[in-house]
Amino acid sequence: MTVVVNDVNLEPTAQRAPGAKIRILETADVLFYGDGIRSVGIDRLISESSVTKATFYKHYGSKDRLILQYIEGRHLAEVAKLEALAEANPMPELALRAIVSAVVADIARPDFRGDAFLNAATEFAESNHPVRSVVLRHREWLTGFLAELFQDLGHRMPGDAADEFLLARDGAMTGGYAGDPIAASAALTRATDRVIAAAS
Repeated sequence: MTVVVNDVNLEPTAQRAPGAKIRILETADVLFYGDGIRSVGIDRLISESSVTKATFYKHYGSKDRLILQYIEGRHLAEVAKLEALAEANPMPELALRAIVSAVVADIARPDFRGDAFLNAATEFAESNHPVRSVVLRHREWLTGFLAELFQDLGHRMPGDAADEFLLARDGAMTGGYAGDPIAASAALTRATDRVIAAAS
């Protein structure tokens, strides 16, 4: 069984913005994910992006707009990554196992801080906040993407299988950050085995 994870282009397909604008967004991506969105102030973003305050406001206008660009960028990157994995692994079981391998690799990274979307949802508790809308749209896309893989696998209840897989993946990412990453990764692999076996 050959599962391809690393030999795919995982860059988002959206056109990159030039110069200072993308530098601010890339800095925000690192800081928001690593330290939390609300804890990172505009002055720090400006300083670590090596831009002036005028440049920051010219491109983004406010921290709120930058936050939305950050979470939207995370969504586009995740879509591109998973679609590339599925393309590199045309058999649905191999695609699902490639996704698990990618999650396990993420959990093992020293800078891993859990799932960016769950983290954002935790920071923005208001259900009508624009960030929550992006998070919801991302998770709806992800559930649909997984359900298609389980349908292609021949699972009788692909939607339920996608929900189970996503719950196991969420738990592994949370547990891998807060607790034992090896145990969390092993548990995700076992849960995946069970969900895939139910399709046969």
